Amino acid sequence: MFPIADSIAHRFPPFATWALIALNAGVFLFIEAPLDPAAIEALVFKFGLVPARYFDPQWAAAAGLNSNIFFPLLTDQFLHGGLFHLVSNMWALWLLGPSIEDRIGSWAFLLFYLASGLVANFTHIALHPDSVVPIIGASGAIASVLGAYTLAFPRARLIVMVPIFIFPFFFDIAAVFFTGFWFLSQFLMGLQELASPSLNGGVAFWAHVGGFIFGLFAALIWRLTPPRGRARFADEIYQGFPHVGER
Repeated sequence: MFPIADSIAHRFPPFATWALIALNAGVFLFIEAPLDPAAIEALVFKFGLVPARYFDPQWAAAAGLNSNIFFPLLTDQFLHGGLFHLVSNMWALWLLGPSIEDRIGSWAFLLFYLASGLVANFTHIALHPDSVVPIIGASGAIASVLGAYTLAFPRARLIVMVPIFIFPFFFDIAAVFFTGFWFLSQFLMGLQELASPSLNGGVAFWAHVGGFIFGLFAALIWRLTPPRGRARFADEIYQGFPHVGER
C-alpha cells in the first residue's frame, strides 16, 4: 500500500519541507554516494548515532569515538543507508510535511522536525544504551510528522496505490487508518525486538514509536494553544475547538 496524495489543501509554499528534502538528498548524492564501502562505514560511525558511544567509554575509546561529542544526535538524521531508504523517507515527508508546515509555519515546522529527530534518538538510546550498531536516517522525524498528521487532520483522506500482480489499483482511505496501522506495526515489531534481540534487522523501531508519540503530543499542543500570526481558516486544526483560534 503506497500513498500517492492526501486531501489537505495547502495555502503557502512548504519552504522548510523542500529545504529538508534537498539537504537530505544532497548529503546522500554528494557525500555518501561517492564513497567506497569502508569510507561509508567510517562516516556512519562518526556521524551516525551509536548509543554505546555515550554509555560504554571503554568501547568508545577502542572504536576511536569521542564520548563528549553530541552532534551525531542531529547529523544521523541526514544520513541514509541507501537510495530506497532515502526515497521512502523523503516521499513521506513530501506527502505529509507540507500540510503540517502550512498550519504552523515554516520555522516552527523546521524546529518541530529537528526536535522530533532528537526525541526519536533519545527513545532509541533509552531502550538500547549498550548498542554498538549505528542508526541513521530521517525515519524518527518522519514518524513525528505522521503522528502530528494523525491528530491534526483526523478526517484527512489518502489516495494509495496497491499493486496486484502487475496492475496498480488506487483506493481512497482514511489517513488515520494508514498512520495508525504503521504505528501499530512499528510498536509490535519493537516488542518483538525486545523479546528476541537477535531478530533485529537493524531497524530502530522504538525511535519510530517515540517519534510518532511526540508528534501526537505536538499536534495536541497546537490544537489547544490559541494561534498566533496569520488568521486560521475554518478547516484547519483548530476546528472542533471553538474556544480557541477564532478571530
